[in-house]
Amino acid sequence: MTTEQTELNFKQAPRVFWLGLSFFILVCLSLFLAVNHLHDSVMKEQAMPVSSLVIKGKTPYSSELEIKNAIRQSKLDNFFKLDVNQVQDNLEGLPWVYSASVRKQWPNQVSVYVVDQVPVAQWNDDFFINANGKIFQADKQRVSENLPKLFGPEGSELLALENYRNINDLLVYIKAEIAELVLTERHSWQITLRDGVFLNLGREDRIKRIQRFMDAYQRIKSLSEKDLQVDYIDLRYDTGMAVGWKPVVADEQKEQKSNA
Repeated sequence: MTTEQTELNFKQAPRVFWLGLSFFILVCLSLFLAVNHLHDSVMKEQAMPVSSLVIKGKTPYSSELEIKNAIRQSKLDNFFKLDVNQVQDNLEGLPWVYSASVRKQWPNQVSVYVVDQVPVAQWNDDFFINANGKIFQADKQRVSENLPKLFGPEGSELLALENYRNINDLLVYIKAEIAELVLTERHSWQITLRDGVFLNLGREDRIKRIQRFMDAYQRIKSLSEKDLQVDYIDLRYDTGMAVGWKPVVADEQKEQKSNA
């Protein structure tokens, strides 16, 4: 290689280096711009508000407006940041809601499934009892069913419900039904039937005493006179019972004549 060729190669080397460096910088800049564009796109997508609410379930007592308002307590302006657990807590905080499930569906929809409480009885006037024996407080005006009324000391709701069910299942055989059941502070059981008859069962052997009442009830009713009807039956005896009578009011006399 001649001296002139060597000098030429040295002169070309910086040019190749700078061309390579420029290409490398251009590639890095392109990658940076692409990543930045992708990040901006993702952030814009994440900032999309929830624009669709799908509400399903069994809600005979909760209104759709109440459910929507509970959902909107959480921020719906960002689909990705929406906390579904918080939405669930808000829904289950409604008086009549028993359970709720919430899920997000891409790209901007929130679906909820809500199940209302099922009241089976009133408890101490101010509360309801559900089928699991749990008490809850809600608006009475929304209940059209003629629910039985149960009363008892605090914490005895499950015991009262269990006895209501057991005794009511027996009374079906004589076509009677409990309207009100009371567990007193002294743990004595008292029942008022739908026809107004009051039963005092006392503290012990309540099932045996109910069975004794059932055996005698039709005969007792047959002894009713024209202007008298059964008022109460005291079953707090080992073998018998005491029966009290009351006058038949005018409306009841009309009903008896229409049924005759």
